[in-house]
Amino acid sequence: MSQMPQPPQLSACPTCDEPPQSGDRYCDRCGADLSAAAAAAAEASADRPVPPQLSGAVRATRPEPDPEDDYELAAPATGGQGQAADPRAAGSLGTDGTAPPAGPAPETGASTHTGAAPGADGAAGTGAGSGTGTGTGTGTGADPRLPGGEPGPRCAACQEGTIGQDGFCERCGHAQGRERDHVESELEGIAAATDRGLRHHRNEDAFSVSTAELPDGSPVVVAVVCDGVSSATRPDDASAAAAHAANEALMASLPHGAHPQQAMNEAIVAAAEAVNSLAVETDGPASHPEQQRHQNAPACTIVSAVVTSDILTVGWVGDSRAYWVPDDRTAPPARLTEDDSWAAQMVAAGLMSEAEAYADERAHAITGWLGADAYELEPHTASYKPDRPGVVVVCTDGLWNYAESAEEMARAVPPDARARPLNSAQVLVGHALGGGGHDNVTVAVVPFPAAPGRAGSA
Repeated sequence: MSQMPQPPQLSACPTCDEPPQSGDRYCDRCGADLSAAAAAAAEASADRPVPPQLSGAVRATRPEPDPEDDYELAAPATGGQGQAADPRAAGSLGTDGTAPPAGPAPETGASTHTGAAPGADGAAGTGAGSGTGTGTGTGTGADPRLPGGEPGPRCAACQEGTIGQDGFCERCGHAQGRERDHVESELEGIAAATDRGLRHHRNEDAFSVSTAELPDGSPVVVAVVCDGVSSATRPDDASAAAAHAANEALMASLPHGAHPQQAMNEAIVAAAEAVNSLAVETDGPASHPEQQRHQNAPACTIVSAVVTSDILTVGWVGDSRAYWVPDDRTAPPARLTEDDSWAAQMVAAGLMSEAEAYADERAHAITGWLGADAYELEPHTASYKPDRPGVVVVCTDGLWNYAESAEEMARAVPPDARARPLNSAQVLVGHALGGGGHDNVTVAVVPFPAAPGRAGSA
């Protein structure tokens, strides 16, 4: 996940003494603005040299993970209604290192979580889209009280304190699991999963998956995956807003006969507008677009796939990716997207090999993103007509960092991925966690060709 240059970090929040994490602009506990308190330190470091940039704005490189930033949260209980096994918990993983689905299998065409639409309070929404999809959270909520005033769940760390509205134990202060820490969703012919990872204190990724019918009655399947820029404000809200807006746009245009590439382009524009609106909410209505470019506006990347019975279309901005993995593993897999990143520009210019560019500390500096501080929006779209069945893997860099080439991704994808997309999504999340889980990880597995089924949205 790419980041912007950061001012010197405070050792503790001036309001509640909570130690801030690397890249935080606001206190995770009380919401205090940390950037104002660090202004003096920022002035002292103003003369620090900036890495060279190519054309366009560049969000700065990702720092190496700090061992002190390792939030080993205890898993939510697996026996309660609406709770899912946390893949970080001992004993909650299957034999292949993936998290088994919690509770009874969802009805065909229903989703286990909507996970994309931001609610009025900025949290992930619990309902979205048209069709038969239904939304239910898969993690523990932050509300410390149950109906009737009964105490809510106990702290997973000390087992004594109750959980406050800020998501922390009121006795020992330990952070609790959040609804977006681990989310899975499955519809007929598509599945997706997202996980907070092992080194981040929250999940800033989001996804949305949907199915519908084209005017001729043939099926169409949509997957949208977004990765919040962690060094920006409200990255989790940015990714959620973008995933929801893009999905809504695609579901509004494709069933009415829109060309997939045109629909994809319009969906990315709609996602960008949704993220831009968050900057207005954050900075006030008087904030001018030119001023927003100099502020740390909410931002995210996006990648989306539309699959029909004979064509697949991808669209993206940033460094989230889509891969093609055929059922016949003797046939070559392929990467379907090109990153908007420093490394990709260096390779395209012939200045470095791909191995050299991605080994550089500036490799993950993105040159394109959704957000009010982006200089211009340039959606990328492409359509393909595969000559054989397979799956499209749509993912954030939290996964492809552990399977970068198309060949590596194909080896990580189970051979029965087209028949069992949810299991494959779980396996791929487990692959990233097993590799270190240094970032949030999100993946959607979309079988090609699209299989007929009931329309839904998640």
